[in-house]
Amino acid sequence: MNDIFSVKDKVVVITGGTGVLGSCIGKYLAAEGAKVVLMGRRKDEGEAIVKEIREKGGEAMFLVTDVMNKEVVEQNCADILAAYGKVDALLNAAGGNMPGATIPPTGTFFDVNIEDFEKVLNVNLTGTVIPTQVFLKPMVEAGKGSIVNFSSMSAFRPLSRVMGYSAAKAGISNFTAYMANEVATKFTPGIRINAIAPGFFLTNQNRSLLTNPDGSYTERGQDVIRQTPFKRFGRPEELCGTIQYLISEASSFVTGTVSIVDGGFNAFAM
Repeated sequence: MNDIFSVKDKVVVITGGTGVLGSCIGKYLAAEGAKVVLMGRRKDEGEAIVKEIREKGGEAMFLVTDVMNKEVVEQNCADILAAYGKVDALLNAAGGNMPGATIPPTGTFFDVNIEDFEKVLNVNLTGTVIPTQVFLKPMVEAGKGSIVNFSSMSAFRPLSRVMGYSAAKAGISNFTAYMANEVATKFTPGIRINAIAPGFFLTNQNRSLLTNPDGSYTERGQDVIRQTPFKRFGRPEELCGTIQYLISEASSFVTGTVSIVDGGFNAFAM
């Protein structure tokens, strides 16, 4: 039987692979038969995730990377091609935020640290552009592939405080649409470029912003829940189905889109 959602034997590269979302997606795809390559900065954590995947019968490898260093990413790509001979999908899940690029409740725009603002733009936006440029090449040579970028709710509506992060994620959504047209018209429609926009999921980066040590919601967490029709935060595994759809043949006529997985947050209106 032809299963259009199958990812079996696809080589899937995940930047930000040691993060809460990236590692969860990697474990899921490996369980579905994909050959998963996790890339990140934290070697010990990455190798521990790979060990867990292999113990459950999956296939995975970990590579230390720096998504803002093209030479490092190019070497990562060479290592992956040496091991597997191809790259079927790239998930650009690397990203992050910094206090200096945010505006605290008692602060103003004039308190933004420009150096931190630039770093946040770079790690999110440039850190998506560089891996895309590198891993797109073997896809072009093969005439097929799928790239999924990670956007955010803040790309649709600039959320309070996270000015730098919002600007970067809006750029990722725009870059996704641009590249979908660029690749299809100049290379092949066999390569699709899409993005996923997670709603609010508890990660290591935002946990202290959304929850108190006792697990109760902070004021900001309460604001998020109030504007989320499902009245809860997302679970990392709830991104996996959308990711599988976007890298499988089930989405063969889908490109340039941003798929929202947010419990209704972006649809909320008073």
